[in-house]
Amino acid sequence: MLPLTGESSSCPVPPEQRPLQEYGQLCRSWFFVWPVASWWSLLRPLLISWLLLLPVTLLVASGSVTLRRQLPLLVLVGAVAAVLLPLLLLLRQWLGWSYVNRRLVAERISYEESGWYDGQVWEKPLSWRQQDLLVSQHQVAPVLHRLQRTGLAVAALLLLGSGICQALGSVLLP
Repeated sequence: MLPLTGESSSCPVPPEQRPLQEYGQLCRSWFFVWPVASWWSLLRPLLISWLLLLPVTLLVASGSVTLRRQLPLLVLVGAVAAVLLPLLLLLRQWLGWSYVNRRLVAERISYEESGWYDGQVWEKPLSWRQQDLLVSQHQVAPVLHRLQRTGLAVAALLLLGSGICQALGSVLLP
């Protein structure tokens, strides 16, 4: 992303495998940019994905003869099942951002010169480590924090909804 003067010519790591470049790629990605700007820029696509999956989960849940007799329980089961997609999307984002964060804070960069079979390790110069650490602390850490809090909230929603489904099922169903 930011070329370093003097040291980039001696760096054997291909440009697309450098941690700052990988960070820049995430920031330019339509998917990984969701948690960067604000809470709403993350929650909006998650809510849309939940709404898009909801009709499918309602259709699948309506296949149960028992649930067809209890419409509120059917809707609740479908809504809870649809939460799985936003949870999986958050997990994928967490994996991508945490991978880049690990590469930013690492003192050594593992890279491939021409393919998977010739992996090498290169120690970052001090100026690279300082710059990468700043980016990690001030740019990536807030994103990871936002993803962590949102993921925990969505997982709690899934567990709470499952518990309510279980409780309603034991009350409403014979």
